[in-house]
This record gives sequence, structure tokens and C-alpha cells, in this order.
Amino acid sequence: MTGTTYGVSGMACGHCAAFVTEEIERIPGVGAVAVDVAGGTVTVTSDRDLDVADVRAAVEEAGYELTR
Repeated sequence: MTGTTYGVSGMACGHCAAFVTEEIERIPGVGAVAVDVAGGTVTVTSDRDLDVADVRAAVEEAGYELTR
């Protein structure tokens, strides 16, 4: 399993975290998603390296911006 942490801007509450989690979980290979709203990060655990473009698209679909 691989764990990668990404920066996400625009999240303010648990609902934000739920939207981001839901979209990222749709990416094939994702096993777990942990969102830190206060820290502005999301850690994704997957069974393979993910394409950052897929993660960016999922975060944008949820209404937020991938920052790093």
C-alpha cells in the first residue's frame, strides 16, 4: 500500500471532508482516504501509485482545489 498526502484548499467543515472523500474513493485502487480539514490536507492510501491528475480531477469534482 502507498500513502500520499495532498494539499487541498477551500475545505471548512466535515461536509467538505465527506465530499472530497467520496470523490477520491471513486479512483480505482484507492483503499482509504483521511481528510484533515484544519490542516488542509488529504492522505490517500492506495494499492498503487496514483496519477495526480486523477486526484486533482476528483478534488475539483468535489468543489475544491488541489494545491500540492
